[in-house]
Amino acid sequence: MLPTINLNRQEIGLKTFYYVTFPFNRNLYAMFRSLEQVHWDKYEKSFVFDENDLSIDSLLSHVEGKAQVEFLEKRLESVEYKRSHLRPSDFLEPLDEIKSNEIVRFEHYLQSKRYSSNTIKVYAETLRVFLRYFTNKAIEEISNEDLIAFNNDYILKNNFSSSYQNQLVNAVKLYYSAIQHKRIDMDLVHRPRREKTLPNVLSKEEVKMILNCLSNEKHKTMLSVIYACGLRRSELLNLKPQDILSDRKLIIIKQSKGKKDRIVPLSDILLEQLRNYYKIFRPTTYLFEGQNKGEQYSARSLELVFKKSISLAKIRKPVTLHWLRHSYATHLLENGTDLRFIQELLGHKSSKTTEIYTHVSTKSIEQIKSPFDDLF
Repeated sequence: MLPTINLNRQEIGLKTFYYVTFPFNRNLYAMFRSLEQVHWDKYEKSFVFDENDLSIDSLLSHVEGKAQVEFLEKRLESVEYKRSHLRPSDFLEPLDEIKSNEIVRFEHYLQSKRYSSNTIKVYAETLRVFLRYFTNKAIEEISNEDLIAFNNDYILKNNFSSSYQNQLVNAVKLYYSAIQHKRIDMDLVHRPRREKTLPNVLSKEEVKMILNCLSNEKHKTMLSVIYACGLRRSELLNLKPQDILSDRKLIIIKQSKGKKDRIVPLSDILLEQLRNYYKIFRPTTYLFEGQNKGEQYSARSLELVFKKSISLAKIRKPVTLHWLRHSYATHLLENGTDLRFIQELLGHKSSKTTEIYTHVSTKSIEQIKSPFDDLF
């Protein structure tokens, strides 16, 4: 008899999500884990997907012969789930043509100023949300008081993140000064206090476990380069074969964050690993390519590779790919590398950004003796 999959439908804002639950079945669990459109929701203890990403027909084709599907009428009302899936635009009306054209003008301006594609995307989207909030108000009529009201009645009321709040203030400020030539006094708009969180760090033993559990040479080399050179995800994916200066034992990182070039040292062990990788895969355009020659390896695929390595290494922490970069910086500091050099290697504009690693380095802290021990 086939196992039963329960499917719960839930509408949140303008989106429709489906929760997938079933008695534990190893094969079904592995299948849902392998689907890129599906993710695990820790609050509802179920797999979840957006119907725009995965249709019901597609789901049925995936489980055909493996399980039977039962559609349930019960609606799940988890506050945590809603909060984790809501986007700032989910409850807003679409833009009219005039405001849509303003978004295009803003994007063209950002492109002409050579902002990064990611910054353009973020600024355009945050401005789009802001303008959608004032559906019945012309752009030139939006005032400083409106921005304050939007901040209080929409951003804070819906508990959107402080980083999103800052992005919106930056985008609106730039739009009104550069496109509308109208000054909005940002000093009157309360920015959130910057959260002082520490970077997450893996131990050297954990990094070793993550790298050694991978048998695929390309996957292992990609993660090795990120840790060994302290790279961001985009920096790894943008690398080209000619960026490896093997004779000088250096890697050049071109036009990274802030439109800056920098160089990082290339260890002998990593150089040998890269040579073996090159002999096997013979990349042409990018150092790490997808299934088709000359095609850049996708960010999504890299995330899945890392997710798989964490699972194989049996690490239970909520690890992300960026932890490897944090770990690189912290381990350099613990090895005695000067903070100024670490700043250059990471490509940080300010030394204050690099100084945060002094708070997670445990080498000096472990040598401190607690006065509690003197009591016995």
